[in-house]
Amino acid sequence: MQQVIEQLSRELKALEFELRVELPREIKIAVAMGDLRENAEYHAALERQAFVKTRVADLRTRLGELAMVQMDQIPRDKVGLGSVVTLLDLDTDTEVVYELVVPELSDLTKGLISVASPIGKGILGGGEGDELEVAIPSGTKRYELLKFRTIHDRE
Repeated sequence: MQQVIEQLSRELKALEFELRVELPREIKIAVAMGDLRENAEYHAALERQAFVKTRVADLRTRLGELAMVQMDQIPRDKVGLGSVVTLLDLDTDTEVVYELVVPELSDLTKGLISVASPIGKGILGGGEGDELEVAIPSGTKRYELLKFRTIHDRE
Protein backbone atom coordinates (compact mmCIF):
# COMPACT_ATOMS: atom_id res chain seq x y z
CA MET A 1 0.00 0.00 0.00
CA GLN A 2 2.83 2.36 0.90
CA GLN A 3 4.35 1.73 -2.54
CA VAL A 4 1.18 2.97 -4.25
CA ILE A 5 0.94 6.03 -2.01
CA GLU A 6 4.56 6.95 -2.77
CA GLN A 7 4.07 6.42 -6.52
CA LEU A 8 0.95 8.58 -6.63
CA SER A 9 2.57 11.24 -4.42
CA ARG A 10 5.53 11.49 -6.82
CA GLU A 11 3.17 11.88 -9.77
CA LEU A 12 1.17 14.52 -7.89
CA LYS A 13 4.30 16.50 -7.02
CA ALA A 14 5.49 16.45 -10.65
CA LEU A 15 2.10 17.54 -11.98
CA GLU A 16 1.77 20.32 -9.42
CA PHE A 17 5.19 21.64 -10.51
CA GLU A 18 4.10 21.49 -14.14
CA LEU A 19 0.84 23.28 -13.29
CA ARG A 20 2.47 26.06 -11.26
CA VAL A 21 5.76 26.59 -13.10
CA GLU A 22 6.04 25.04 -16.56
CA LEU A 23 2.55 25.60 -17.98
CA PRO A 24 2.31 29.28 -16.98
CA ARG A 25 5.69 29.82 -18.68
CA GLU A 26 4.47 28.05 -21.86
CA ILE A 27 1.24 30.06 -21.86
CA LYS A 28 3.16 33.32 -21.40
CA ILE A 29 5.47 32.49 -24.33
CA ALA A 30 2.48 31.53 -26.51
CA VAL A 31 0.65 34.77 -25.64
CA ALA A 32 3.71 36.76 -26.67
CA MET A 33 3.47 35.21 -30.15
CA GLY A 34 0.33 37.22 -30.84
CA ASP A 35 -3.10 36.33 -32.29
CA LEU A 36 -4.45 33.74 -29.85
CA ARG A 37 -7.26 32.56 -32.14
CA GLU A 38 -4.85 30.67 -34.40
CA ASN A 39 -2.07 30.04 -31.90
CA ALA A 40 -1.62 26.26 -31.68
CA GLU A 41 0.94 26.48 -28.87
CA TYR A 42 -1.44 28.55 -26.76
CA HIS A 43 -4.37 26.15 -27.27
CA ALA A 44 -2.18 23.10 -26.62
CA ALA A 45 -0.92 24.61 -23.37
CA LEU A 46 -4.48 25.38 -22.25
CA GLU A 47 -5.58 21.84 -23.06
CA ARG A 48 -2.63 20.42 -21.14
CA GLN A 49 -3.41 22.74 -18.22
CA ALA A 50 -7.00 21.47 -18.08
CA PHE A 51 -5.82 17.85 -18.19
CA VAL A 52 -3.23 18.40 -15.45
CA LYS A 53 -5.77 20.14 -13.19
CA THR A 54 -8.14 17.19 -13.56
CA ARG A 55 -5.39 14.64 -12.90
CA VAL A 56 -4.19 16.56 -9.83
CA ALA A 57 -7.72 16.54 -8.41
CA ASP A 58 -8.04 12.80 -9.13
CA LEU A 59 -4.71 12.05 -7.45
CA ARG A 60 -5.60 14.05 -4.36
CA THR A 61 -8.90 12.17 -4.09
CA ARG A 62 -7.24 8.78 -4.54
CA LEU A 63 -4.51 9.54 -2.00
CA GLY A 64 -7.21 10.54 0.48
CA GLU A 65 -9.02 7.26 -0.12
CA LEU A 66 -5.84 5.22 0.32
CA ALA A 67 -5.00 7.06 3.54
CA MET A 68 -8.34 5.95 4.97
CA VAL A 69 -7.65 2.21 4.46
CA GLN A 70 -7.37 0.73 7.93
CA MET A 71 -5.57 -2.58 8.24
CA ASP A 72 -7.63 -3.62 11.27
CA GLN A 73 -10.79 -3.44 9.15
CA ILE A 74 -9.49 -5.96 6.60
CA PRO A 75 -10.99 -9.33 7.59
CA ARG A 76 -8.78 -12.04 9.05
CA ASP A 77 -11.14 -14.93 8.30
CA LYS A 78 -12.36 -14.02 4.80
CA VAL A 79 -10.79 -12.95 1.53
CA GLY A 80 -9.97 -9.24 1.54
CA LEU A 81 -7.48 -6.71 0.19
CA GLY A 82 -4.01 -8.26 0.17
CA SER A 83 -5.21 -11.86 0.30
CA VAL A 84 -3.51 -14.49 -1.81
CA VAL A 85 -6.15 -16.92 -3.04
CA THR A 86 -5.98 -20.30 -4.73
CA LEU A 87 -9.03 -20.96 -6.87
CA LEU A 88 -10.13 -23.98 -8.82
CA ASP A 89 -11.71 -22.95 -12.11
CA LEU A 90 -14.65 -25.34 -12.20
CA ASP A 91 -15.09 -24.97 -15.96
CA THR A 92 -11.51 -25.86 -16.92
CA ASP A 93 -10.49 -27.82 -13.79
CA THR A 94 -7.35 -25.71 -13.41
CA GLU A 95 -5.97 -23.95 -10.35
CA VAL A 96 -5.19 -20.24 -10.43
CA VAL A 97 -3.53 -18.12 -7.78
CA TYR A 98 -4.29 -14.43 -7.43
CA GLU A 99 -3.34 -11.69 -5.02
CA LEU A 100 -5.99 -9.02 -4.44
CA VAL A 101 -4.45 -5.56 -4.73
CA VAL A 102 -5.51 -1.94 -5.14
CA PRO A 103 -6.26 -1.02 -8.78
CA GLU A 104 -2.97 0.85 -9.26
CA LEU A 105 -0.97 -2.36 -8.69
CA SER A 106 -3.06 -4.77 -10.75
CA ASP A 107 -1.16 -6.84 -13.31
CA LEU A 108 -2.84 -10.06 -14.41
CA THR A 109 0.40 -11.41 -15.89
CA LYS A 110 1.83 -11.40 -12.35
CA GLY A 111 -1.36 -12.74 -10.75
CA LEU A 112 -2.20 -9.35 -9.20
CA ILE A 113 -5.89 -8.58 -9.61
CA SER A 114 -7.71 -5.50 -8.48
CA VAL A 115 -10.33 -5.66 -5.75
CA ALA A 116 -12.39 -3.51 -8.13
CA SER A 117 -12.22 -6.03 -11.00
CA PRO A 118 -15.10 -8.43 -11.63
CA ILE A 119 -13.14 -11.42 -10.30
CA GLY A 120 -11.81 -9.41 -7.37
CA LYS A 121 -15.31 -8.29 -6.40
CA GLY A 122 -16.60 -11.82 -6.85
CA ILE A 123 -14.15 -13.42 -4.44
CA LEU A 124 -14.05 -10.69 -1.78
CA GLY A 125 -15.55 -12.01 1.43
CA GLY A 126 -15.22 -15.63 0.36
CA GLY A 127 -14.00 -18.45 2.56
CA GLU A 128 -12.32 -21.79 1.98
CA GLY A 129 -14.60 -24.28 0.23
CA ASP A 130 -16.96 -21.63 -1.13
CA GLU A 131 -18.20 -22.04 -4.68
CA LEU A 132 -18.34 -18.67 -6.38
CA GLU A 133 -20.01 -17.52 -9.57
CA VAL A 134 -18.33 -14.44 -10.94
CA ALA A 135 -19.89 -12.32 -13.67
CA ILE A 136 -17.23 -11.23 -16.16
CA PRO A 137 -17.68 -9.33 -19.43
CA SER A 138 -17.62 -12.53 -21.49
CA GLY A 139 -20.07 -14.43 -19.28
CA THR A 140 -19.76 -16.21 -15.96
CA LYS A 141 -16.80 -17.94 -14.32
CA ARG A 142 -17.27 -20.58 -11.64
CA TYR A 143 -14.63 -21.08 -8.98
CA GLU A 144 -14.10 -23.07 -5.83
CA LEU A 145 -12.03 -21.18 -3.30
CA LEU A 146 -9.47 -23.80 -2.25
CA LYS A 147 -7.39 -21.73 0.17
CA PHE A 148 -6.31 -18.21 0.98
CA ARG A 149 -3.88 -16.25 3.13
CA THR A 150 -4.88 -12.81 4.29
CA ILE A 151 -2.59 -9.81 4.40
CA HIS A 152 -2.43 -10.35 8.18
CA ASP A 153 -1.00 -13.86 7.71
CA ARG A 154 1.78 -12.49 5.51
CA GLU A 155 2.97 -9.64 7.76
